[in-house]
Amino acid sequence: MSTPVRLDKYLADMGIGTRSEVKTYIRKGRVKINGIIVKEPDIKINTISSEVYFDNEPIVYETVEYYMLNKPAGVVSATVDNHCETVVELIKSGRNKDLFPVGRLDKDTEGLLLITNDGDLAHRLLSPKKHVPKVYYARIKGMVTKEDVETFRSGIQLDEDFITLPARLDILEAGDISDIKVTIYEGKFHQVKRMFEAVSKEVLYLKRLSMGELYLDESLAPGEYRKLTEYELNKLKGNE
Repeated sequence: MSTPVRLDKYLADMGIGTRSEVKTYIRKGRVKINGIIVKEPDIKINTISSEVYFDNEPIVYETVEYYMLNKPAGVVSATVDNHCETVVELIKSGRNKDLFPVGRLDKDTEGLLLITNDGDLAHRLLSPKKHVPKVYYARIKGMVTKEDVETFRSGIQLDEDFITLPARLDILEAGDISDIKVTIYEGKFHQVKRMFEAVSKEVLYLKRLSMGELYLDESLAPGEYRKLTEYELNKLKGNE
C-alpha cells in the first residue's frame, strides 16, 4: 500500500534537487505525471501507480537501495569520517541519505562491499548466528603450507575467548610470496590478517571476493559501483 507523497518531496527524495529547486522545475513544466505536465509542487501522487517523468526521463520512487562497491584501498568503511574519504561518499548516485556499509573492510583492503539502507538485510548478513561465508583473495609473505591449511581447518585462537570457526584455505601458488583464497565465517577485526599472523605469516594484499551469495563483479574497477540486479538481490535474501 502506498502513502500519497507531495510531488516536490518525491523528486527531492529521488535526488533531482533540493525541495526549492524541484519546485522551480515543476513550475517550469519540466515534470509530467501519467503523461500530463503538472505545475503544482504540492500535488499528492501515488508512489507505486503514478508514472513520473522529469525532462521526459522516468523517475521511479525507491526507498531502499542496494549497491555493490569494489572498495579501493585508502577508503574507510564508514558513513562519515573526519580525516578520510568513506565508502558511502563514493556512491554519487545514492538518493537516500541513510546509506551505510554492511560490515567493514580494513582501510587497506579492497573488494566487495554492500552499501544499502536496508537494516533488516544487513542484520541477517552480519548476525554471528548465520555464519555467512566470506571469501578473500590474498598475497601472503611466506610459504603457505598444507600444515597451514590444516590449522585453518581446525580453527585458530585469536583471543582468550575467541576461536575461529573452521576456515577453508586454498593455496593458489606457494612461494616466498604465496597467493591464496580463504573462506571465513565471522567478521572479527583484522581477522584474516590475525589468522595469518598466528601461523607466522604476513598479509601483503587482501581483497574480498564474495559475501554469502553476492559475488564481486570483476568488471568493476576499484572505486566503481553499481546497483544490485534483481537476481543478485533475490539470491542475497534467499528468495532464489
